[in-house]
Amino acid sequence: MKKIFLAIIAVSILAASAASADENKKGKPQPDNAPSQAKKAPTFTLKDHNGKTIALRDYKGKIVVLEWFNYECPFVRYHYEKKPTMVNLAKKYKGKNVVWLAVNSTSHLKTSKNRDFAEKNKVPYPILDDRSGKTGRAYKAQTTPHIFIVDTKGNIAYNGAIDDSPLGKKKDGIVNYVDKALAELTAGKELTIKKTTPYGCTIKYAK
Repeated sequence: MKKIFLAIIAVSILAASAASADENKKGKPQPDNAPSQAKKAPTFTLKDHNGKTIALRDYKGKIVVLEWFNYECPFVRYHYEKKPTMVNLAKKYKGKNVVWLAVNSTSHLKTSKNRDFAEKNKVPYPILDDRSGKTGRAYKAQTTPHIFIVDTKGNIAYNGAIDDSPLGKKKDGIVNYVDKALAELTAGKELTIKKTTPYGCTIKYAK
C-alpha cells in the first residue's frame, strides 16, 4: 500500500509540473531557434494613413520592421498608450538604416481611424492599409502585434512577438525580441533569436 501511495504522489507531481509548463507556454512567447533557410520578404505596395503610396522596394538596402497593427486591439494599444514601445524603438533605430512600417490588415478598418490613432499617439511612421489582407496573408501574419524584420538583403531575419511580456504581465527580466534583433542586425551580428511565438489579437482578415 505504501508503494502504491508513493507512486500516486509521484504521478500527481509530474502531472502538475506538465500542466504548469503548458500554461507557461500559453502565457509567454517561446523562442524557436531551429535552423531555417533565408526567406525573401514578399513585396507589396500599399497606401498609408495619409494616402501616400508605400512600396517595400522603396527601402532596398535598409532594415525594415513590419508591425502588424490594429487600433482596436488591447495588445497593440498597450504598446502605444501604456508604454510607447513601438514609437520608442522606431526613434531609437531611425538613424541606423532602419525603417518602421505598421500594417493594418483588419478587413473593417477605417483609414480615418488609422490617421486619428497616429495623430493621438504621435506615431512617426506610416500605418499601411491592407484591408484586402493580401500582404498579411503573404507574410502569414497571425496576430496584432506580429513583427517581421526584413534585413538589408530583403530576407525575413526575424518573425514573431515584440517581447515576452503580453500586456506587461511579466514585471522583471523582460526580453524585447525586436530591440535585441535590431541591435544585433545594425551591429552586423548573427541574430540570437530569429523566431518566437507572436501574441495578441487574431487578425480579422477579409473572407
